[in-house]
Amino acid sequence: MFVASTHKLTSSRLERRPVRKAIALIQDRSRLDFRARRMIHKSLFGNGLRHTIHRHAVFLLSCIPASSTLATHATLPEWLKIRPPSGERYRKLRSLVDGLRLTTVCEEARCPNLSECWSGGTATFMLLGETCTRGCSFCSVKTARRGEPVDVEEPQKVLEAVQQMELRYIVLTSVDRDDLEDQGAAHFARTVAHVKAHVPGLRIETLIPDFRADEAALATVASSGADVLAHNVETVRRLTPSVRDPRATYDQSLRVLGRLKQLRPEALTKTSIMLGHGESELELVETFRDLRAVGVELLTLGQYLRPTEKHRPVAEFVHPDRFETLGRLALENGFLHVASGPFVRSSYKAGELFTESLLRARAQPGAARFGAFQSTLPLAPGATA
Repeated sequence: MFVASTHKLTSSRLERRPVRKAIALIQDRSRLDFRARRMIHKSLFGNGLRHTIHRHAVFLLSCIPASSTLATHATLPEWLKIRPPSGERYRKLRSLVDGLRLTTVCEEARCPNLSECWSGGTATFMLLGETCTRGCSFCSVKTARRGEPVDVEEPQKVLEAVQQMELRYIVLTSVDRDDLEDQGAAHFARTVAHVKAHVPGLRIETLIPDFRADEAALATVASSGADVLAHNVETVRRLTPSVRDPRATYDQSLRVLGRLKQLRPEALTKTSIMLGHGESELELVETFRDLRAVGVELLTLGQYLRPTEKHRPVAEFVHPDRFETLGRLALENGFLHVASGPFVRSSYKAGELFTESLLRARAQPGAARFGAFQSTLPLAPGATA
């Protein structure tokens, strides 16, 4: 076994290079899945070395054949296989975001729609650092009891990104920050106010944690001037305890969404559900009705994909046809707009979804009864949107 041979090698016998170099080599081999990378990491870093060996990493990677059973996504259905983001605009915008030291959920979550959304003038920024104070079984964000210090310059950095990326719609979200007195609500509000003051006409969606349903925190965000107030319920009632952190309950999320609508009736409210955890159609319909009962108007339905082997396994890869059926079923329950498809995420084409919903709402009173369905079936290879 090739891993065993690594114990015979010492750093004094081989050229030393930064750990980052070896990690980059490993990650560049997209055919390797989590198990393969973990085995390589253990062999490289098992002795607690602060630096690793470039040639050593290359050797280890060469020992895994292309036909290895460890090939990435070997079990994914065809409709879930996509091309990575590319293009001159993507490279330019990524360089800009990196330069401002901002975190975009688009990149952190490896969103399959990144190029599409960025090219369409939409991006999602994650505020308040990259460390979450909760641990959900589906999420790969790192966790700790305390997050990073709040970056007081973050509102300005977001503004600069919006102006240079020529964005028309942004989503502001964050990790849970139970360690902060107001759980980060004031930082959300400051960012919304600062950006809106300098970019007239920009639409902003705030995708917030549950803030433990704290009235003051919810009121702070609701009064910030955001155009869409969003919070994700994530899954159906039965599965919530096993999918989400124990502090994030189904009923608490409903209270948050309902209270946001009460505090700011003119704003649109939005949520997202991941499919593939083992939910039934009957449970989904019950969730649709619960969400409509608290005034939620916009809904996205997408496929859950397991980040690593440490996370909750996928119970089902939902076929695109079923996504379309469920999307239309959601509309029948009164949503103003539904985006449903395997690659749909919380912020999928958020600007387009908002605009269509707003125009429809203005065009006809009671529009919530006549929703618009956004089909997101995968394109054929080589096709363009």
